Amino acid sequence: MERSSEEVTPSEAAVLITPRADPIRGDDRNGNRNPISTASSSRAEWPTIDGPLGLSEQDSVGYARKFFGFGFILLPMLWAVNCYYFWPVLRNSRSFPRIRPYVVGSAIGVTIFSAMLASWALTFTIGGERLFGHTWDELNYKLGLAYVANKVSN
Repeated sequence: MERSSEEVTPSEAAVLITPRADPIRGDDRNGNRNPISTASSSRAEWPTIDGPLGLSEQDSVGYARKFFGFGFILLPMLWAVNCYYFWPVLRNSRSFPRIRPYVVGSAIGVTIFSAMLASWALTFTIGGERLFGHTWDELNYKLGLAYVANKVSN
């Protein structure tokens, strides 16, 4: 079904005449496929997950640095937030070289902290009294409170 030139409005004619680039497919302005350009490189123009609504690159460097630094002050959850918020930077290795070291450091930090927390929890869960012997009563939270209450009442 073809349209005649009388049926096309001026705005439609401008759209039909002017080729548009498709950054998702990697096309240039003339509609030619660019094999070097990929979808991931076109999406990495914003450092944060909320795209154009997020921070500028200059502000992002400051926030990434603060999240990374405060993660060392026993707040490793900030490392996880840093990895989540700056996911486009973490995902694309060539984007935003000023932000990337802080985000990669946060990813390493949250991985190490998670492994330590999991091993600590599994040690107490699986080992229990067999692993710690008589000191288990003092280490265990519920029995520890009962132990303290017994000492106070006697």
